[in-house]
Amino acid sequence: MKREEVPEWILALDKESVEFIRKFTLNSGSLKEVAKVYGVSYPTVRSKLDKLIKKIELNSTKEDVEFINMIKNLVIDEQISLDVAKIIIDKYKNERNGNL
Repeated sequence: MKREEVPEWILALDKESVEFIRKFTLNSGSLKEVAKVYGVSYPTVRSKLDKLIKKIELNSTKEDVEFINMIKNLVIDEQISLDVAKIIIDKYKNERNGNL
């Protein structure tokens, strides 16, 4: 993957968060195992995961707003029609929400 293809939400994470994701993945998503790796309790790891989820959601929302604003600007600049913009935005939202 080229750097310019890396989603904003990943680039917005600090090294500690990326390392947590790596450890979480290498331990098959087991919070119990991640707690052992870090030498902390399960609730501590769960709290860390919850904070990471919030960071990702915050940055994902930012991406959504930027994309939708770009589509709206195309309408304003008369590069696409309002009807086409609505279709694109609806399709984008459905795919982001896992509805294909």
